Amino acid sequence: MFLEEMLKYNEKFVEGKEYEKYKSDSLPNKKMVIFTCMESRLVELLPKALNIHNGDVKMVKNAGAIIRKPFDSIIKSLLVAVYNLNAEQIIVIGHHDCGMSNVDTHALYDNMRKKGISKETLNAIDYAGIDIHQEFHGFETVEESINQSVDIIRNHPLLPEYVMVHGLVIDPHTGKIDMVYRDPKSEGLEF
Repeated sequence: MFLEEMLKYNEKFVEGKEYEKYKSDSLPNKKMVIFTCMESRLVELLPKALNIHNGDVKMVKNAGAIIRKPFDSIIKSLLVAVYNLNAEQIIVIGHHDCGMSNVDTHALYDNMRKKGISKETLNAIDYAGIDIHQEFHGFETVEESINQSVDIIRNHPLLPEYVMVHGLVIDPHTGKIDMVYRDPKSEGLEF
């Protein structure tokens, strides 16, 4: 089982004091928070592609790097990073070939049923006003999704004016980064 392997590895990691090369305080060195997808191909690729090291940034993730509501848990995390952890830039990073692109919510619903979620539970969720298809739909293009998330962050009433918000997309095969949105306040600044 992978959990047992990880725990055995961790014992050796701690015993060998491997953690020492990763020591840092809790404030991000680059005064930046990155909001990205939970994509497994990006775990090492994204930091390497952007020259990010332990302690440089705060990293927040969800499926698809999607923000739909101005007071969801992602926004709360971003605001905490700004107010309590000195972040001055927020970068939304989506990726090509994302599993949230064009999600078939009917297939997802069927998978929920096949994996033990009862019809009664799904009906109760629907009765509570949560539309499974609306809640889990993805996006048409990654650029559209990034722009939506950037707009919600940029226009948030609790975001200080000085905070810069950018949108990028990464190719999970090559690590190539493309700019989708660059905050106008950053023109002429070096990162």
